[in-house]
Amino acid sequence: MEHLQQSFTIKYSYNVFFTSSMFAIDNELLSDFLSASPISATTKKILFVIDQGVIDYHPALIGKIKEYFIRYNRVQLVQHLLIIPGGELVKNNTRYFDEVLEAVDKYGIDRHSYIAGIGGGALLDMVGYAATVAHRGVKHIRIPTTVLSQNDSGIGVKNSVNYFNKKNFLGTFSTPDAVFNDAAFLTTLTDRDWRSGIAEAIKVALIKDAVFFEWIEAHAHDMASRKLEIMNYLVWRCAQLHMEHIAGDDPFERGSSRPLDFGHWSAHKLEYLTNFKVKHGEAVAMGIALDTVYSNLSGRLSFDARERVIHLLLLLGFEITHDLLQVSGDNSPILLGLQEFREHLGGELTIMLLTAIGRGEEVHEINTEILKQAAKILKDIQNDPH
Repeated sequence: MEHLQQSFTIKYSYNVFFTSSMFAIDNELLSDFLSASPISATTKKILFVIDQGVIDYHPALIGKIKEYFIRYNRVQLVQHLLIIPGGELVKNNTRYFDEVLEAVDKYGIDRHSYIAGIGGGALLDMVGYAATVAHRGVKHIRIPTTVLSQNDSGIGVKNSVNYFNKKNFLGTFSTPDAVFNDAAFLTTLTDRDWRSGIAEAIKVALIKDAVFFEWIEAHAHDMASRKLEIMNYLVWRCAQLHMEHIAGDDPFERGSSRPLDFGHWSAHKLEYLTNFKVKHGEAVAMGIALDTVYSNLSGRLSFDARERVIHLLLLLGFEITHDLLQVSGDNSPILLGLQEFREHLGGELTIMLLTAIGRGEEVHEINTEILKQAAKILKDIQNDPH
């Protein structure tokens, strides 16, 4: 019998807005966005899910949101704003995912309504996953509150939770309806969280834009001293490069390549091995250092380029390695990260390494002995950075 074949194309489009104090009564940006959406026969609602850490630093936020929707009432606000923990806990424990779905059911959030997540990357990952699977897709707004989520995870197309003790084992590819990067949230970050997100900017600069890397080098002291206007540009440029990549040939990663995950194969495993005591951006900085030194030792990257990368990481206050990144043999815990990275992608192992600052190369095998040398070099540098 003849077979049937189907093929169709779906156009994805969304905006990333940059603003400050988005819930101030005189800031009409969110209202304009909601008012521009198509008219629905049903009452459109918006359910907010907020990171507890954000509320701790912005205790007036709930009141401001309620006042905002009294003034701008095109969409009906669900008066119960769901407050849940942030950090990897929210991705590790399915009870929080269930809480979001229960709220969707209880408050009648249909496919023409919105779930708005306010928080760091972990909360946004989980809320995005819940929004994607509830009713096969509820409209989703992301409001990232950390450097890392504003310049990387919060503006992308991935949603996920952790499962089987593996990072992002369950997840979806789907675009948000909009992202609102509010610079005011960055002002209350801890120094650790402020610095952590810079690692993702270094990552994307190293594999895509040498000029941006040079800009980060030139402004490292300003970033370390928390100059907001400098950070705002870093967030904007990093987000721009990230979105340009998403618009490329493989936004949903159908192949076995994840070029934007330079430094991530070891970072993801290190997070788990430390029970997430090492933050994602901190682990990425160590992963960048490891893969940069490996790139040099394997003959791909010059020594001078290697030294520039390591110097920048140290200048910004990052640690560049961890005891659990050391390789003592084939059973070293970090080596399991290579296999898990391959399984997560499917197909053959694909790791991005550097051939120059601003240019990467995909490889399909990692030499354990060279990796061992790279880890040892970083340990020596960290113990005696001078």
